[in-house]
Amino acid sequence: MIKSMTGFGRCEVSEAERKITVEMKSVNHRYLDVNIKMPKKLNFFETAIRSELKKYIQRGKVDVFITYEDFTENNVCIRYNREVAAEYLDYLRGMAKEFGLDNDIKVSQLSRYPEVFSMEEQAIDEEGIWKVLGAAVRGAAESFVQTRIKEGENLREDLFGKLDGMLKNVGFIEARSPQLQDEYTRKLRERVRELLDDAQIDENRLLMEVTLFADKVCVDEELVRLRSHIETTKQTLTEGGSIGRKLDFIAQEMNREANTILSKANDLEISSRAIELKTEIEKVREQIQNIE
Repeated sequence: MIKSMTGFGRCEVSEAERKITVEMKSVNHRYLDVNIKMPKKLNFFETAIRSELKKYIQRGKVDVFITYEDFTENNVCIRYNREVAAEYLDYLRGMAKEFGLDNDIKVSQLSRYPEVFSMEEQAIDEEGIWKVLGAAVRGAAESFVQTRIKEGENLREDLFGKLDGMLKNVGFIEARSPQLQDEYTRKLRERVRELLDDAQIDENRLLMEVTLFADKVCVDEELVRLRSHIETTKQTLTEGGSIGRKLDFIAQEMNREANTILSKANDLEISSRAIELKTEIEKVREQIQNIE
């Protein structure tokens, strides 16, 4: 089973006191890069969220969006600071006595003084919030992974098709390469006869020239390695897992062998097939960039 690095997941979990919605989407990236956008009230849970996501995701640039709705009516409380009120009252009584003024202070007036009453937010129910938040994160991640798996299966089928096409080109070059030596020998004989006007041909010298030519255009080693890389890629795709980096390295090696074959090609048909190989390898590399 292979996974694409593009995916989307969403999950909404609610209970009597709160509702949390988690949405995730991702694009290609060399490593795991998670960006979380959520209300400040949930910042305390960021480390736990990241730890949970790492269980599901190995690579990709992942954007996570979390919304939070609190259904509790009394999430704040009023605090009466008796000591502060008593101190205000003592000072007011002292002022009235010292300056001979009427002590006309009323409760409604005293209550307006700073810090006599204050608003305090109730303690956050971390366990209750995480119960809902954790479930939403896991639900979104599972949905997210399923879309990645589905896209990954499509990628694998496409890659197998491209790899089979590459094997056909490799087979053609393998069959065509030995013919080059025979054709070169025939052309060389004809050319020498023309130049020597039917004089005796030095077979040893002719054999030496053919051997040098064959060594120059020989791509047997490159074809063996290229075929091996293609088969290894197919095997890796079958095994599945987090294989994106491995496949990218193999694709680089395939491109190197194709470049060498093209540089040695002394034949139009082989050159054409080598160019097709490079084109297909580039397409394979592009698709591999989408694999986790």
